[in-house]
Amino acid sequence: MAIRITGTGSYIPSIIEKNEDFYEHEFLNADGSSINSPNEVIVKKFKAITGIKERRYIKKELLNSDIAYFASQKAIEDAKIDKESIDYIIVAHNYGDVQYNTEQSDTVPSIASRVKHLLQIKNPKCVAYDLLFGCPGWIEGVIQAKAFIASGLAKRCLIIGSETLSRVIDKHDRDSMIYSDGAGAVILEENNEAGGILAHDTATFALDEAHYIYFGETNNAEITDKRRYIKMYGRKIYEFALSNVPSALKACLEKSGKSINDVKKILIHQANEKMDEAIVERFYKLYDMEMPEGIMPMSINLLGNSSVATVPTLYDLILKGQLDHQEINKGDIILFASVGAGMNINAIIYQY
Repeated sequence: MAIRITGTGSYIPSIIEKNEDFYEHEFLNADGSSINSPNEVIVKKFKAITGIKERRYIKKELLNSDIAYFASQKAIEDAKIDKESIDYIIVAHNYGDVQYNTEQSDTVPSIASRVKHLLQIKNPKCVAYDLLFGCPGWIEGVIQAKAFIASGLAKRCLIIGSETLSRVIDKHDRDSMIYSDGAGAVILEENNEAGGILAHDTATFALDEAHYIYFGETNNAEITDKRRYIKMYGRKIYEFALSNVPSALKACLEKSGKSINDVKKILIHQANEKMDEAIVERFYKLYDMEMPEGIMPMSINLLGNSSVATVPTLYDLILKGQLDHQEINKGDIILFASVGAGMNINAIIYQY
């Protein structure tokens, strides 16, 4: 018996925000001072580093719980299951429901309870809860669901990663161009096929690194309201990721008993193209190997960084044949990996 993903679904918002749409923004340094470069230059440098040329935002009338529900519907349909048979609904997010043009995050009731309500699941034994774990939240949700199933506490779980970062960005911060909205979901259950989750590993670095990603006020000192936005120390995160993620991936792979040569795809959190490439290159250098071509599919160039949604969305797009020149075949060994706020790192070795 194996614990496997039997259904996937994702929701990609319809509003496309291109890099050129930021030309009219007033970008400022963290101290409020002016940046001595025209926006065209700022955006060009941004594209060269992150790989992002456009990102997706949800419509004004939608909420995070709505798009989590949309992705869930698709995963349930894909798995061909009765929604009443789901034992756990785990929703990974970080900012709850934030209505358009408002200042407050709404997390009561939980996003998971809202999704269960929208799905119209009657079964009270279907337990719904939220998971706040930074960008690695969806992977951690899968790890928790696997533990529930392995221990006999559940037979079938719905795990969702959903976020609307467009509602918590400071338009005066250059980093605002990174973030996007989206949702991805999977059904995880035990079945008779081989493979599934072979190994997993998680770590939290919080002694010095806990506040590398945080909530802070706008860069514009003339704005006096107390609304806060997602902020980060980009250079520190980059150095942290390159120093710690490759060895974490190696430890997880060794747990699985599989060889580096068995790995067919690495689905890593779509945070920053240059950073992700550097992480995977260093991972292969630990084995005195060059990074294989095509090993790391990317969606960030068109979808941006949607936090917890990037990995499940990427997986769904590949399985549905919607990512050019990428496919996953029966028996393939896949490495899911993420790094993010907390600072948390996690990984799963999975056999499709």
